[in-house]
Amino acid sequence: MERTSKLVSLAQAAANIHDGDRIAIGGFAVYQKPMALVREIVRQKKKDLTIVGIVNSLDADLLIGAGCVRKIETSYVGLEKYGLAPNYRRAVQNGEIEVDYYPEMLSWDRFRADREGWPYWPVYYLGGADIVLRNKNIIEYKCPVTGKPVWAMPAAKPDAVIVHAYQGDRYGNLQLPERHLLPQIQDADLVRSCRNVIATVEKIVDTEEIKKNPQRTFSLSFRNTCIVEAPFGSHPTATLLATKEDEMHFREYVAAAKSKDTFDEYLKKYIYTTEEDYLNQIGKKRLDSLKEAGHE
Repeated sequence: MERTSKLVSLAQAAANIHDGDRIAIGGFAVYQKPMALVREIVRQKKKDLTIVGIVNSLDADLLIGAGCVRKIETSYVGLEKYGLAPNYRRAVQNGEIEVDYYPEMLSWDRFRADREGWPYWPVYYLGGADIVLRNKNIIEYKCPVTGKPVWAMPAAKPDAVIVHAYQGDRYGNLQLPERHLLPQIQDADLVRSCRNVIATVEKIVDTEEIKKNPQRTFSLSFRNTCIVEAPFGSHPTATLLATKEDEMHFREYVAAAKSKDTFDEYLKKYIYTTEEDYLNQIGKKRLDSLKEAGHE
């Protein structure tokens, strides 16, 4: 029996995100974010989303600035060396979004709970921390074995996980480079927390290529709803061994996001067009300069 291809367009992929969904976004801080999919979610004007994350940055800030987000559950939203996340900060100060804060590693544990089929993850080291006073979703209980206090960290429960990977095949098998880092390991945990994985990849390769290095496959086809070939799909963030970070565009983004009016102009110029138009505006010369050596 012929297997079913899951290769779709960016617009078709983003259509699997629905208003009110809880979405988890791969990548870590300003690194390997699935920005092509994030931009398409904005173009489709999704509403009332809850972002459930670990360490967020441009992904969350863009969605918040475009009015797509109702709530965020994470440990951090910022742009690291580029400063604060302006849209996020403005929305929090104005009471436009809800925020549930979780410590960074415990944010990761919430996805581990989903992976194991648990409704929560037990934590033994939150005694005396203000987090348990301010986040009412964290519930204290008594350990049935030791009698000591334990805190139940609720599972993340994403309706959809979106990631950007180095390569994959048309059936949805996703691979990372042989040498990989924490962001790629985190993505492997995210995709195991949900059966609705929506992926973009730098390049689509033949399944025989996938079979040559099965140890590099971090998400199997049965988990993935669809896959999109999207070169520079993480721009302006970097993708390991494929593309570098676009510092120039990051600085342009930060300058534009300092006010709602200037950010609206950014959205009109770069986002409310098509992904092809977006990359054309960045320019072939600059995109070529961002390619890692040896990456086609």
